Amino acid sequence: MTAKLFSELNLSPELLKAIDRLGYEKATPIQAETIPLLLDGRDVIGQSQTGSGKTAAFAIPLIERTDPQQGVVQAIILCPTRELAVQVAEDVFKLAVFKQGLHCVPIYGGQSYDRQLRALRQGAQIVIGTPGRVLDHLSRGTLRLDQVRMAVLDEADKMLDMGFREDIEEILRAVPSTRQFICFSATFSKPIQELIRTFGRDPQNVRIEHKMLTVPTVEQTYYEIHGRSKTEVLTRLIDFLDLKLAIIFCNTKRMVDDLADELVARGYLADRLHGDMSQAQRDRVMQKFRTGNLEFLVATDVAARGLDVENVEVVFNYDLPWDEEDYVHRIGRTGRVGRSGRAISFAAGREIYKLQSIERYARTKILRRMPPSLEQIEEKRTSVFFERIRSALLQDGFQAEQDIVDRLLEQGFLSTDIACAAIQELRKDDNRRVEVSPRPPSAEAAEEPFGGRRRDGKGDRRSRPRPSRPKRPHRNRG
Repeated sequence: MTAKLFSELNLSPELLKAIDRLGYEKATPIQAETIPLLLDGRDVIGQSQTGSGKTAAFAIPLIERTDPQQGVVQAIILCPTRELAVQVAEDVFKLAVFKQGLHCVPIYGGQSYDRQLRALRQGAQIVIGTPGRVLDHLSRGTLRLDQVRMAVLDEADKMLDMGFREDIEEILRAVPSTRQFICFSATFSKPIQELIRTFGRDPQNVRIEHKMLTVPTVEQTYYEIHGRSKTEVLTRLIDFLDLKLAIIFCNTKRMVDDLADELVARGYLADRLHGDMSQAQRDRVMQKFRTGNLEFLVATDVAARGLDVENVEVVFNYDLPWDEEDYVHRIGRTGRVGRSGRAISFAAGREIYKLQSIERYARTKILRRMPPSLEQIEEKRTSVFFERIRSALLQDGFQAEQDIVDRLLEQGFLSTDIACAAIQELRKDDNRRVEVSPRPPSAEAAEEPFGGRRRDGKGDRRSRPRPSRPKRPHRNRG
């Protein structure tokens, strides 16, 4: 299906502002299909795997259809676990941040009733909870659902597997029959189908069918890395593989900006590409990337559509894409025209399930790797430096330098000491720094695209010693 921007989904300015603040540009397939149906008031049955963006698929229209002026519960979202309930509540809060007067509350077992009661009494319009605790509040009379307009079952298959069917049915019977019914599930067993027949009103089924794409001959690996360690491992891999041209994909504009800034600060020639940049800015960045004056392009999927550059050695999935088809599209940026390529992904926790879904879709195997150690990185740097010196000796083209060596020999210095001193100076920081431009308030206001440029305008990281940075112990979270 054709990718849709959130700006094309007829959302309110407040929601678009919140989505932009989170850095998202493109709706995932499940969001693009579901949001218009829910905004029209239809019941929806969605088949969706973890990591597909389903929370926003129901949360965005739920927020749009909730009246902040009424201090009654207007939407109920049931989740199988308290962890998921908290996660969904956090997502709803972030999306509703500019909707003044709209409040949501998570209610689940293990948390004090008093805290939940205070939130309910203050007029929360959206309740996210586990079936057991929601039923407890109903029986106590501390929760009323007679004004509910939308009822959502999130991960319905898990809730039924955990024995919540009777609780769910009792809760759904407590809400008006005119409410919208939304059910998301990875699988649809017979009990779920019976639940849908009982409580759904001509529901629309949303199941995203991907067209099979050919995966190019690309070596695909992943590193089990948590968010806080991603950048450190990324730079280690860049150094270890001695990369000259690579694309790094992130899911949000904010992450693209943050990562590009950090790479530039660490001495890498990096720039960014995302939807907040004008076409002229994008063209300038791409020209730099194609001509080799830029080594690392950090981009979102939207900006990278149609991106065609030869000799890209590696594609990094700094963030795993929401959609399996986007993964295939990303890794297709390397290994082009019969060349070999490499795709490296970072994943941790629940993202491992997403990685397995990508493997099934792409009919490929993504191998797990361990990040290189600091010792391996240092050994690699030494080997690269050794080859540079060796190549220079084989070329035998340093007559101007010979005069300096002769003068030092005349002063009694040993030839080995002279060579060691020269190598030591070569490996020091030459006091040249990458110029980091401050990020402007908006991309449209910037005269030049963001990125790292040397003061002399040249751009070959390998032709100069990299600015030194202190070593610090690496905490291997993978």
